[in-house]
Amino acid sequence: MISTMLKTAAAAAFSSAILAGAAGANPSVWKYEWPTTDFEKTSVEFDEILSGGPPKDGIPAIDSPRHIALEELETFRDFDIEPTEPVVGIVINGEMRAYPLSILMWHEIVNDELGGVPISVTFCPLCNAAVVFDRRLDGKVLDFGTTGKLRNSDLVMYDRQTESWWQQFLGEAIIGEMLGKRLTVLPSRLESWANFQARANDTASLLVPTNTRLRRYGANPYNGYDSLSTPFLYSGEALQSLKEVDVAPLARVITIDRRGDGQKEAWALDLLRERKRVETDDGFVITWEPGQNSALDSSAISRGVDVGNVVVQQRTAQGELADQPYGIDFAFAYKAFFPDGEIIVQ
Repeated sequence: MISTMLKTAAAAAFSSAILAGAAGANPSVWKYEWPTTDFEKTSVEFDEILSGGPPKDGIPAIDSPRHIALEELETFRDFDIEPTEPVVGIVINGEMRAYPLSILMWHEIVNDELGGVPISVTFCPLCNAAVVFDRRLDGKVLDFGTTGKLRNSDLVMYDRQTESWWQQFLGEAIIGEMLGKRLTVLPSRLESWANFQARANDTASLLVPTNTRLRRYGANPYNGYDSLSTPFLYSGEALQSLKEVDVAPLARVITIDRRGDGQKEAWALDLLRERKRVETDDGFVITWEPGQNSALDSSAISRGVDVGNVVVQQRTAQGELADQPYGIDFAFAYKAFFPDGEIIVQ
């Protein structure tokens, strides 16, 4: 009963915040904080962009990441991670690295390099969207930070080279000099720490905090978020369309750009949990197994409900399976950005 009351109160607070955030959608005010951003170039309506609360870089990206080789972890006492905690696992040119959500939760962006490739590892807790981008574009290597703004409750990033604004869910510039440009999404896995370790090679490393006193790493500041009935700072048409197909707004869906044209398709996580494996006619193989905590359930990530591990691969011409980019996103975010997209539920 108490839990229900708290969740109802939180949902009401989120709805009230929508009105407060909408009042801040004003480029004439934004220009004081963003003097070099070209607000004349935009592909979105400004009233779709709301203040999430923090100012520019109020959620600080990690620009000088610290990594620990797996063999060094036994002697590293400044950071703990449980086997079932979620990490973003990446392999590039044979090099492997894990980025714990317990760190990404507090920073949302890590500008890094792996296997000789400049990357940005991003996580939007409000959409459960973990996306890894190649930072190279048009002869530049971009560095990303947080604007403190949200659109469809999703992180709006900016690049420090042109101060253009980017939609994290799409990897697309929506305001500024880079308008319409798209970043390349790299394959990664949102997986348990145990699963990453099981497939690790001699190059594998783990992102660890540079200063554990600055943040409560391992804690979830969005306690109970993924069981709310209403997402934060979103009240759009996606909520009604989800109601019509009986999918909860904060239910997880697996999203894949199968054709490579930016248009994603979605499968309900509940369906995959039931089937364990789905294979499409064009060779995509989606699998599920238990053993990974939700990062957005309990106050401690290591105690979050088991949402399982998803892997998305595609068969090559040689018949081998190769990892493909995918998301395990909240349904409302998918439908907000892809209103005509179908969620396969059976």
